Amino acid sequence: MGGMHDDPTVRTVHLGQFTRAAADEIAGELERAGIVWWYKEPGFFSQVWEHGVRLFVDRTRLDEARAIATRVVEGSGG
Repeated sequence: MGGMHDDPTVRTVHLGQFTRAAADEIAGELERAGIVWWYKEPGFFSQVWEHGVRLFVDRTRLDEARAIATRVVEGSGG
C-alpha cells in the first residue's frame, strides 16, 4: 500500500502534517495496520512556508489512523 493503491473505491482524508521522521514511523505503523495511505511533501517553492510531510489515509479508518499518529508523535516526544 505504501503511498499508492489501486482500489478506486478508497477515498482518503488528511491525517495531518508531520516531520519527515514522524511521517516515516507513522507510515510504517499504518502499513502494519493495513490502512491505505499516501503522502505529499512540499514542493520546491512551497517548502518555504510548508514544513513537514502531509499524510492522507483511508477515510473509513481515520479514527484508527489518528490513534496511531498520536501514539507515534507522543512516543517520539514531538
